[in-house]
Amino acid sequence: MGRFLAFIRKEFRHILRDRRTLLILFGMPVAQVLLFGFVLTNEIKNASIAVLDHSKDVETTALSNKLASSGYFHIDKNLASEQELEPAFRSGKIKLAVVFPPNFAENAGRDGAAVQLIGDASDPNTATTLINYANAIVLDFQREKAAASGANGGLFLINAETSMRYNPEQKGAFNFVPGVMTLILMLVSAMMTSITIAREKEMGTMEVLLVSPLRPLQIILGKTTPYLVLSMANAIVVVLLGIVVFGMPMRGSILLLAGECLLYMFVALSLGIFISTRAKDQMTAMFMSGLGLLMPTMLLSGFIFPRESMPKVLQYIGNIIPASWFNPIVKGIMIKGVGLEALWTHTIILGLMALVFLVLSLKNFKDRL
Repeated sequence: MGRFLAFIRKEFRHILRDRRTLLILFGMPVAQVLLFGFVLTNEIKNASIAVLDHSKDVETTALSNKLASSGYFHIDKNLASEQELEPAFRSGKIKLAVVFPPNFAENAGRDGAAVQLIGDASDPNTATTLINYANAIVLDFQREKAAASGANGGLFLINAETSMRYNPEQKGAFNFVPGVMTLILMLVSAMMTSITIAREKEMGTMEVLLVSPLRPLQIILGKTTPYLVLSMANAIVVVLLGIVVFGMPMRGSILLLAGECLLYMFVALSLGIFISTRAKDQMTAMFMSGLGLLMPTMLLSGFIFPRESMPKVLQYIGNIIPASWFNPIVKGIMIKGVGLEALWTHTIILGLMALVFLVLSLKNFKDRL
């Protein structure tokens, strides 16, 4: 029995000396609890909206201020005409538009005034939530004004008219297909390439590459190219399934979507190569690429949960995740039909990410064993 207890003590000491094991045992649960606690919420805050006010009277100003002060909305744009609505939505910067007709206050005090709430249903869950928030605020505003008007012998009625742009039927596939496409391409591309150089090290065939006339950049690009071709075939299959099976539209340029997919996959492949140069064996590479990319891509990129509801720190972390920039690109091209003029910022950021990961891979690539 004494030998058995001594063996247990030895195992405890071995675990306590291993920092990586302690990090997995204690650090990962804490990180997951905090991450899920902040991210897993249906509440949306500070969503960017646009206001088109044809009336510009005291009541429309008061209702706009009530929307902005609620904490759920942030007035990003004040539009001047109906023609500015479509460009505002296509830019992807606003999630909801509030349209006040002329003579709003006068009509509200007579037979009722209409206010139009237009949601960006390319993300149907977010659009529905924001419409419900706005409806509740409008109803509360009407009750306050009706109580004040009733005391003075008057009336105050508001009729909220809601509509969904780009996805009137609110199909979940419009959010699901681009998100799954973003997740699959990232994980498959990064995981497959992350084991390439690690496999060469583990199998002892790295010497053959090092004594060959190939330069480090040629080795990295040579490792990347086959997976780039195979990942592109994967992207084609996902897009076709989304269009044929789930009824996804293709309102934009197919060539632009193909080019953006290639760029995103090159980012993922470069990230996988970088992980491969840092990992000592295939198991470590798979662990880093699989577990290290799965949760951030799902939780912080806006695929499942809106980024507006997250704390600022998590929003900043989400900005360094490639999927955060690619997901709006897919939705913009397929659902909204936008072109490069609306997506050039996202494209440049993905290009810079690819360049950074490629440079880091070259820097970490050891040409000597």
